[in-house]
Amino acid sequence: MLAVLLGAGTYAGRDLFADGAVVADVATSTTDVPAAIVGKIDLPWPAEGQTSIAVDGLGSLGSRGTTAPVPIASVTKVMTAYMILKEHPLEGGEQGPMIGVDTTAAQESHSLSESTAPLRNGQSFTERQMLELLMLPSGNNVARLLARWDSGSQEAFVQKMNRAAKHLGMTGTTYTGASGFEESTRSTADDQLKLAKAAMDLPVLRQVVGMRETNIPGIPGPVVNTNKLLGRPGVVGLKTGSTTPAGGNLMWAAEVKAGGKDRLVVGVTLAQRANTTPNEGLTAALERSGKLIEALREQLPAALDGMADDQSD
Repeated sequence: MLAVLLGAGTYAGRDLFADGAVVADVATSTTDVPAAIVGKIDLPWPAEGQTSIAVDGLGSLGSRGTTAPVPIASVTKVMTAYMILKEHPLEGGEQGPMIGVDTTAAQESHSLSESTAPLRNGQSFTERQMLELLMLPSGNNVARLLARWDSGSQEAFVQKMNRAAKHLGMTGTTYTGASGFEESTRSTADDQLKLAKAAMDLPVLRQVVGMRETNIPGIPGPVVNTNKLLGRPGVVGLKTGSTTPAGGNLMWAAEVKAGGKDRLVVGVTLAQRANTTPNEGLTAALERSGKLIEALREQLPAALDGMADDQSD
């Protein structure tokens, strides 16, 4: 296997992000679901923002709304977690190396203007615990701490994020920070859908984003996931994001039994109630994504009824 050094991070396995590399394990399907199937599905697409949906083994169900890049807020953290696990892979129940909390991360935990995790200077947590603090409560300070741990600086880590986006085919995406707090981090629903597929292919990340809550020694608990759709039938992830400029955003994943097999459906809903309040935007993103998931769980099985496995792959 090829291991490539980039900055302070070492990639295990295939080199995903070096320019000119052959990238076998980040390919994303652009196949559309057959029109005969799409014609049987009537989805409640949001009337604002932009939304994209795809079904594992079938392809894209299409996109609706605007196509210009928009702020994605903490949905950014999916790429942060993806990068950390690509550079520092975990398997099964592995916890990974210990990561120390620095003064910057501890001070940022007291911010009143962004979501953070309550970290104290001198604490140490495992890589797996840090990923949980990153993804469940959406800790911006954890995102920046992981960036420094991996690459020495957030700026160097962001360069890796943008290289990863390029190799995933995310042509309308620009990352400017590891947390998504910056309005200048922008993407599209189509681009983030490509990342959603790749993220759910990482077993540990899939486990983390499916957790409704967890307890971490040293952190006042429980640590609760901001994704309030978890717990609904079939919902297995993925990540919320909300700021005033971005509105409410949700990268979501659900399992639907259809066509004789369990299928993973991933979707991205962006720019819901933008320029209102983060809470109003997130409430809208969760509500509208929830309606899409419910409709898919109801309609996709009937749309695929009678399809043989070899016709639906």
